[in-house]
Amino acid sequence: MIMKSHYKLYILFYILFFVGSASVTSAQNQLHGKITDISTGTMLTGANVYLSNLKLGATAKEDGSYSIKNIPSGTYLIEVRFLGYATFEQSVSIEGDKEQDFSLTPSAMEGEEVVVKGNKLGSEPYTSSQPVIEIPNSYLVQNASTNVIDALAKVPGVSAITDGQSISKPVIRGLGYNRLVTLNDGVPQEGQQWGDEFGIEVDQNSVDRVEILKGPASLIYGSDALAGVINLLPEKPLPEGELKGDYLVNYQTNNGLINNSLHLAGTQNGISWSGRLTDIMAHSYQNPNDGYVINSQFSNIAYDATVGIHRSWGFSQLHFSYFELQTGIVDGTRGPNGELQRNIAINSHDGTMDSAIYVDPTNQEKKSYTPFVINQLVQHTKLVWDNDFKAGEGDIIARFSWQRNQRQENNDPTIPDISDIYYYLNSYTYDIRYESPNKNNFNYAIGANGLYQDSKNLGTLLLIPEYTSFSNGVFAIANKKIDKLTLSAGIRYDDRLFTGHDSWIDSSEAPVAANTPGALHRFTGYTSNFSGISGSIGGTYNFTDNLDLKVNAARGFRAPNVAETGSNGIHDGTVVYEIGNPNLQPEQSLEFDVAPGYHNKNFSFEVDLFSNTINNFIYAKAKLDANGHLLYDSSTAGFGPAPVFEYTQTNAVMTGGEAMLDIHPIAISWFNFYAAYSVVNAKLQNVPDSIQYLPFVPPARLQAAVTVTAKKLSKTLHNAYFRFGFLHSFEQSDIYLQSAIYTGLNTVETHAEYLASRAPTAGYTLLNAGIGSDILSKDGHKICSIYISCDNLANVAYMDYMSRFKYYPADYSTNPPRVGVYNMGRNFSFKLLIPIG
Repeated sequence: MIMKSHYKLYILFYILFFVGSASVTSAQNQLHGKITDISTGTMLTGANVYLSNLKLGATAKEDGSYSIKNIPSGTYLIEVRFLGYATFEQSVSIEGDKEQDFSLTPSAMEGEEVVVKGNKLGSEPYTSSQPVIEIPNSYLVQNASTNVIDALAKVPGVSAITDGQSISKPVIRGLGYNRLVTLNDGVPQEGQQWGDEFGIEVDQNSVDRVEILKGPASLIYGSDALAGVINLLPEKPLPEGELKGDYLVNYQTNNGLINNSLHLAGTQNGISWSGRLTDIMAHSYQNPNDGYVINSQFSNIAYDATVGIHRSWGFSQLHFSYFELQTGIVDGTRGPNGELQRNIAINSHDGTMDSAIYVDPTNQEKKSYTPFVINQLVQHTKLVWDNDFKAGEGDIIARFSWQRNQRQENNDPTIPDISDIYYYLNSYTYDIRYESPNKNNFNYAIGANGLYQDSKNLGTLLLIPEYTSFSNGVFAIANKKIDKLTLSAGIRYDDRLFTGHDSWIDSSEAPVAANTPGALHRFTGYTSNFSGISGSIGGTYNFTDNLDLKVNAARGFRAPNVAETGSNGIHDGTVVYEIGNPNLQPEQSLEFDVAPGYHNKNFSFEVDLFSNTINNFIYAKAKLDANGHLLYDSSTAGFGPAPVFEYTQTNAVMTGGEAMLDIHPIAISWFNFYAAYSVVNAKLQNVPDSIQYLPFVPPARLQAAVTVTAKKLSKTLHNAYFRFGFLHSFEQSDIYLQSAIYTGLNTVETHAEYLASRAPTAGYTLLNAGIGSDILSKDGHKICSIYISCDNLANVAYMDYMSRFKYYPADYSTNPPRVGVYNMGRNFSFKLLIPIG
């Protein structure tokens, strides 16, 4: 039945394709004009003009002129960008030959980016009623990171749950996992979002810029967008007739990271193509307290290819990508001198069997780029078909994807090639919508999207059942501008059918058929059906050209995930025994956002405040015995007694916000000062005080930076900058006390790990700096761009509250014992970007 539904969707797509093809006419709409400096009238050679929805653009020639052909008739939001100038956006109606000149204003900032909200017109940030942060490409290349989410973790309102340097899970305003959606290449990234130790499978070098939508975004993206959306946008197709590329090399001193990435792209006769190959590797990172954090090394290879066709009827594009990550897993075991150790296999005395012991690593092993056992291998393959067809004055968007996620964990050095954990997930998504033209300052979009998943367990350590899931949703959104007021509203209905499958195992926990003699019933099959309605209404009122107020109210919906409903076993990443509940109800949230802001040519200031009430909030609660003590389970071979946690529900309330100040005086356009403060308070309702705080809610943070720029420092140094700043993370004393690891504790009342779980996570301050410039040849051609940065300049020993290493075993060589593994110490990054073509 499910697959038949998918066949119907594909048939509908082909109908849409032929309808779109039939609409091709002989008319060749064209947009052309010149791009100049608003003050001097200087022609801005190299400025970019882009129509996001059509993936069409052009680059200004030496005389400042540009031209874009094969544009379907309609009204589009045009983006004009040039380094050193504020980004300019303007809606333009195109019918036949359209001449349109643009004038840009110099700015030390890149300017405000365009916010894409599900319709082809887009909207400017100051008229969007939901809090949105735009991360330009310059931020990504000027800052060092070890993965794509790590690059975003300093953004106000955004943080990451980390598992070493290679794995970071995004968190928006204290909510992560299946409560937010990460988009990549226009489709939701589908891996194992429910797991602590599972990251986002995206090549960081392939991301051109990022849009972060804070607050319920379920109207467009479905159930899991309860907290918001992180939209990772790829490079744009090149303008007609261009062939370009670049080679990136990055070296980092703390972990020896080496990042090589080659990118080539071109467009000819309306056919665009691009390709990228990335190879990243790093050895164990270091900090002042732990030295080398053994087995935190990783290697990552990724490649992708895109081909598209652009015609007067719209465009059709096919994108393929592959991502592979092999990363070590730090377990925090220490020797008598406090040094972190590694696990190795040895032969027993009688030579008949192998065993494993922990030993101090050699100097060579500390700098090894090859992960040891325990390690994790992640492979993610994705195919996306993206289309935009002209339908009268509107557009039909049709987007389909297939993704395969393979996640293996090998945790026994005596059998290093055997995967105890092996999740094998296939996901299919569809998204079809109609977007209306803008008439009388009104536009709307209606559509449907959904997801089908089929998950298998190919390993022997079982936590979740095999399952199939089918989700569908229909939605409608509309925008209306009335003088100084811009209104947005929408509604959505979701339905999800989830089936957990029966599973039988033998005495070694290997999966077997149900009729196998002695088979044990490991998972009992169940079926759940969830449905819910989401809605949103909001507006932005511009009191003056500089002063505005955004207000938004949104109701979100989230269906429980497989871990919450079907878990029954050791969660190897947390070493607790988890029990799911198939009778859980969907979460329902009601969030209010209020954001006053003032913006002029010299500075910008905005405060984003929110209050979010979540009914039926799902969390893991420790089970207690008759005496009120933690209940332990010892049934899993290879593990000691593990505390038992069972998923349950109550209500939760989250409040907080962000305040951002940006000073960029027009009189001294080379100077920029930026500061931001963010805070989240989150509590469970109707629970004991010891568990009233949600786990992994980030502490308050204050950050600031001064940037000095020079468009032309010398004949050979252009677009130079210097930046110095700090990030202060406040103490986090609001702790979910039952989140600590209790395995193997005999006298927990005096154990260092137990005491540390009751103590606040200390605050810390990190200094950072960066410098960079474009380097030109004597005849004015760019040779390369160089970026040098340093994080944790003072080499502070700190432990981030969002790190999963904070409860790792204590170092008893110190007095008092020092619990957990610390974050990365001082790290210099040297990055070189060489243009090709």
